[in-house]
Amino acid sequence: MAHETLDPRERAGLDAIIAPGHTIGSVTDKIADIVLKEPTGIGWWGGFALSASIAGVLGISLVWLVLNGIGIWGNNVPVGWAFDITNLVWWIGIGHAGTLISAILLLLKQEWRTSINRFAEAMTLFAVACAGIFPLFHTGRPWLAYWLFPYPNTMGMYPQFRSPLMWDVFAISTYATVSALFWFVGLIPDLATLRDRAESKSARFIYGALAMGWRGSAHHWHRYETAYLLLAGLATPLVVSVHTVISFDFSIGIIPGWHTTIFPPYFVAGAIYSGFAMVVTLAVPIRAAYGLQDFITMRHLQNMAKVMLVTGLIVAYGYGVEAFMAWYSADRYEMFVPVNRATGPYWWTYWALILCNVLTPQLLWFKKVRTSIFWLFVLSIIINVGMWLERFVIIVTSLHRDFLPSSWGMFKPTFWDWSTYIGTIGLFLTLLFLFLRFLPVISISEMRMMLPDAKVNRGGK
Repeated sequence: MAHETLDPRERAGLDAIIAPGHTIGSVTDKIADIVLKEPTGIGWWGGFALSASIAGVLGISLVWLVLNGIGIWGNNVPVGWAFDITNLVWWIGIGHAGTLISAILLLLKQEWRTSINRFAEAMTLFAVACAGIFPLFHTGRPWLAYWLFPYPNTMGMYPQFRSPLMWDVFAISTYATVSALFWFVGLIPDLATLRDRAESKSARFIYGALAMGWRGSAHHWHRYETAYLLLAGLATPLVVSVHTVISFDFSIGIIPGWHTTIFPPYFVAGAIYSGFAMVVTLAVPIRAAYGLQDFITMRHLQNMAKVMLVTGLIVAYGYGVEAFMAWYSADRYEMFVPVNRATGPYWWTYWALILCNVLTPQLLWFKKVRTSIFWLFVLSIIINVGMWLERFVIIVTSLHRDFLPSSWGMFKPTFWDWSTYIGTIGLFLTLLFLFLRFLPVISISEMRMMLPDAKVNRGGK
């Protein structure tokens, strides 16, 4: 539906961060009551049960993997990386929007981030949890994962720091740690609000313990803002560094199609692209299910659509540079890569990603599309599919045609490839449902400070 057919609340929010008419009390009531007073409906139980069932498939797949080895996947020679690393890069990319919204937009004082930063940060943590599964189990011996850390040991078997696997360990663990700290620190004032409003003794105890003695004093707020700003400064380089390190997994190799300097900025832009697409994918049903149109307004959706358009153009530029540099290099092996992607055995994946990532998002140039909730939701899903296909094309089509025709091979995903991947989607949604049920989906304290007539009363409940 275009903006002419929006309901009054959505029309009022076309240019507003928060719809007019709200007070500190109404903002607190609306967001806190979702957790404390609204009954757990059949929709939540149905979605949670379905997600948990799919997550159970992941558990079964991983148990079977440990018992039988990674040979149950379709990985082979020469395609030693396939679904597992494709999914690692895809999930890490999805987590990028949370860090960008939380840290960079905070430092740039972009107030429109306030309504979406909380669940975007949660999305980051859940995506990183899903991503970490794939390299951990791809090692074949996940119970020896601690060997990847430089712990003191008598055998002197220290990790090989020239290995991209080690770079991933430190990049992803740092990313997860800083993101979790940033998310939890931002939650502290809201946890105190839930503690003071909770009716059950157990809820007051749990939220009180998590609130860490918060009382909303000037001293508390000073420490909170200092810590929050410091963590934002620490998180900002991670937006660039984490996916840059992931791109090094490929660009330091000599495989045609990988050995290119365009990968770091190209991967970072693609990560932000898919991350914002996932935020839109989640924001649309969340605002509809909980009636949050006053807080997640059309301005938020439009701004995210504009970010997707810009990063999508950067990704399209990256595709063009890849093809141009392959031709300009005059290297017969590099020149073969774009031709093989467009006309080889996996041609349909390449043209599908061009359709999803380059052509279809051009609809975002039109305001009627950017203000249409339905089309934004559809486009966000298309972009997420396209970004998964991009990672598949980069990894599989570069590996399956080696330097020598005698080394060529094909990759075909097995049932266990699909079950592991789909299972991580179930895990992601399960964690999301739990988050929606037990924690405020929007930052109460920050939303109260966005009110035009808000008094300087940060301790108010």
